[in-house]
Amino acid sequence: MSESSRDLPTPKTSTLAAIPPQKRPLKDRLPVISQLRQSVGLQRGMLVAGLIIVAVFILIAVFAPLIAPFGWAQQKLPDGTSFGTQQPPNATNILGTTVSGFDVFSRVIWGAQTAFLVIVAGIVCSIFLGIALGLISGYFGGWLDRILVVICDAIYAFPSLLLAIVMTIVISRGQSNLWGGVMATALSITVVFVPQYFRVIRAEVVRVKQEPFVESARVIGVPTGRILIRHVLRNSTRSLPVVITLNASESILTLAGLGFLGFGIEATQAAEWGYDLNRAIADVTSGIWWTGVFPGVAIVLVVLGITLVGESLNDLSDPRLRKRRRAGGAA
Repeated sequence: MSESSRDLPTPKTSTLAAIPPQKRPLKDRLPVISQLRQSVGLQRGMLVAGLIIVAVFILIAVFAPLIAPFGWAQQKLPDGTSFGTQQPPNATNILGTTVSGFDVFSRVIWGAQTAFLVIVAGIVCSIFLGIALGLISGYFGGWLDRILVVICDAIYAFPSLLLAIVMTIVISRGQSNLWGGVMATALSITVVFVPQYFRVIRAEVVRVKQEPFVESARVIGVPTGRILIRHVLRNSTRSLPVVITLNASESILTLAGLGFLGFGIEATQAAEWGYDLNRAIADVTSGIWWTGVFPGVAIVLVVLGITLVGESLNDLSDPRLRKRRRAGGAA
């Protein structure tokens, strides 16, 4: 060791402790943005395409009153002229009319708003309930943990659409207005999705509660509620963005399935793509394609966009796949 290095002063512990740790920029901490910056090649193209489709869907849902030329149940022009039933695309009805005389384009636009409301309501309810149950079950364990695991496994064993049908019948007797139908469908989706969030959060909590920083918090007497929220929960939600995006696409399919089977929202109360597909079945044999094609395309595009985002986030959250993608992009 040289004389110059031996004479260097040793920094004090108090001085080192006073130096605040450097935080990563916000753009590097946001789930989707940080994953987008990490992606390369085809993976980035898939993620960007999915984000564009999802963004367009959200914009259409939010601004549906401004985009749709007519109401979802409107059958006449302001001057009293009827649209007519099963009319092909024309200057007034650019995507034609349905068997009930509704404008197809308007119902597709308004249907985006209905789907968006169901996704938001269903996933928000599922997240809060699933996180709360998973946090308590994973941290405390014991008989409560065993009971919750058995119940969630039993619910998870049922087909999701069948369970949603049963819950919809119980809640709304199969038919309802806009908000009643949205909440009934959202609660049905909540029952289906809660076990998924419960299992993800519980598995993370069981892992995190064994970490030294949690043990240290217990030793120094930090209240249990503070440990759960500040230490355990904050380190147990890294997988939630992936689960949320995958569940959002399943919510669309569940809503469409309920409407197609006749358990959705009434046509005069709100527009719903699954109901419109059900009404278009008889039109297929008559060569009337426009009543079923456009609602079907809307479902496919939205589900495709959300699935692209979800699968891309899932791949990018796996370090092994991320390294493989980078190596492929560099080659």
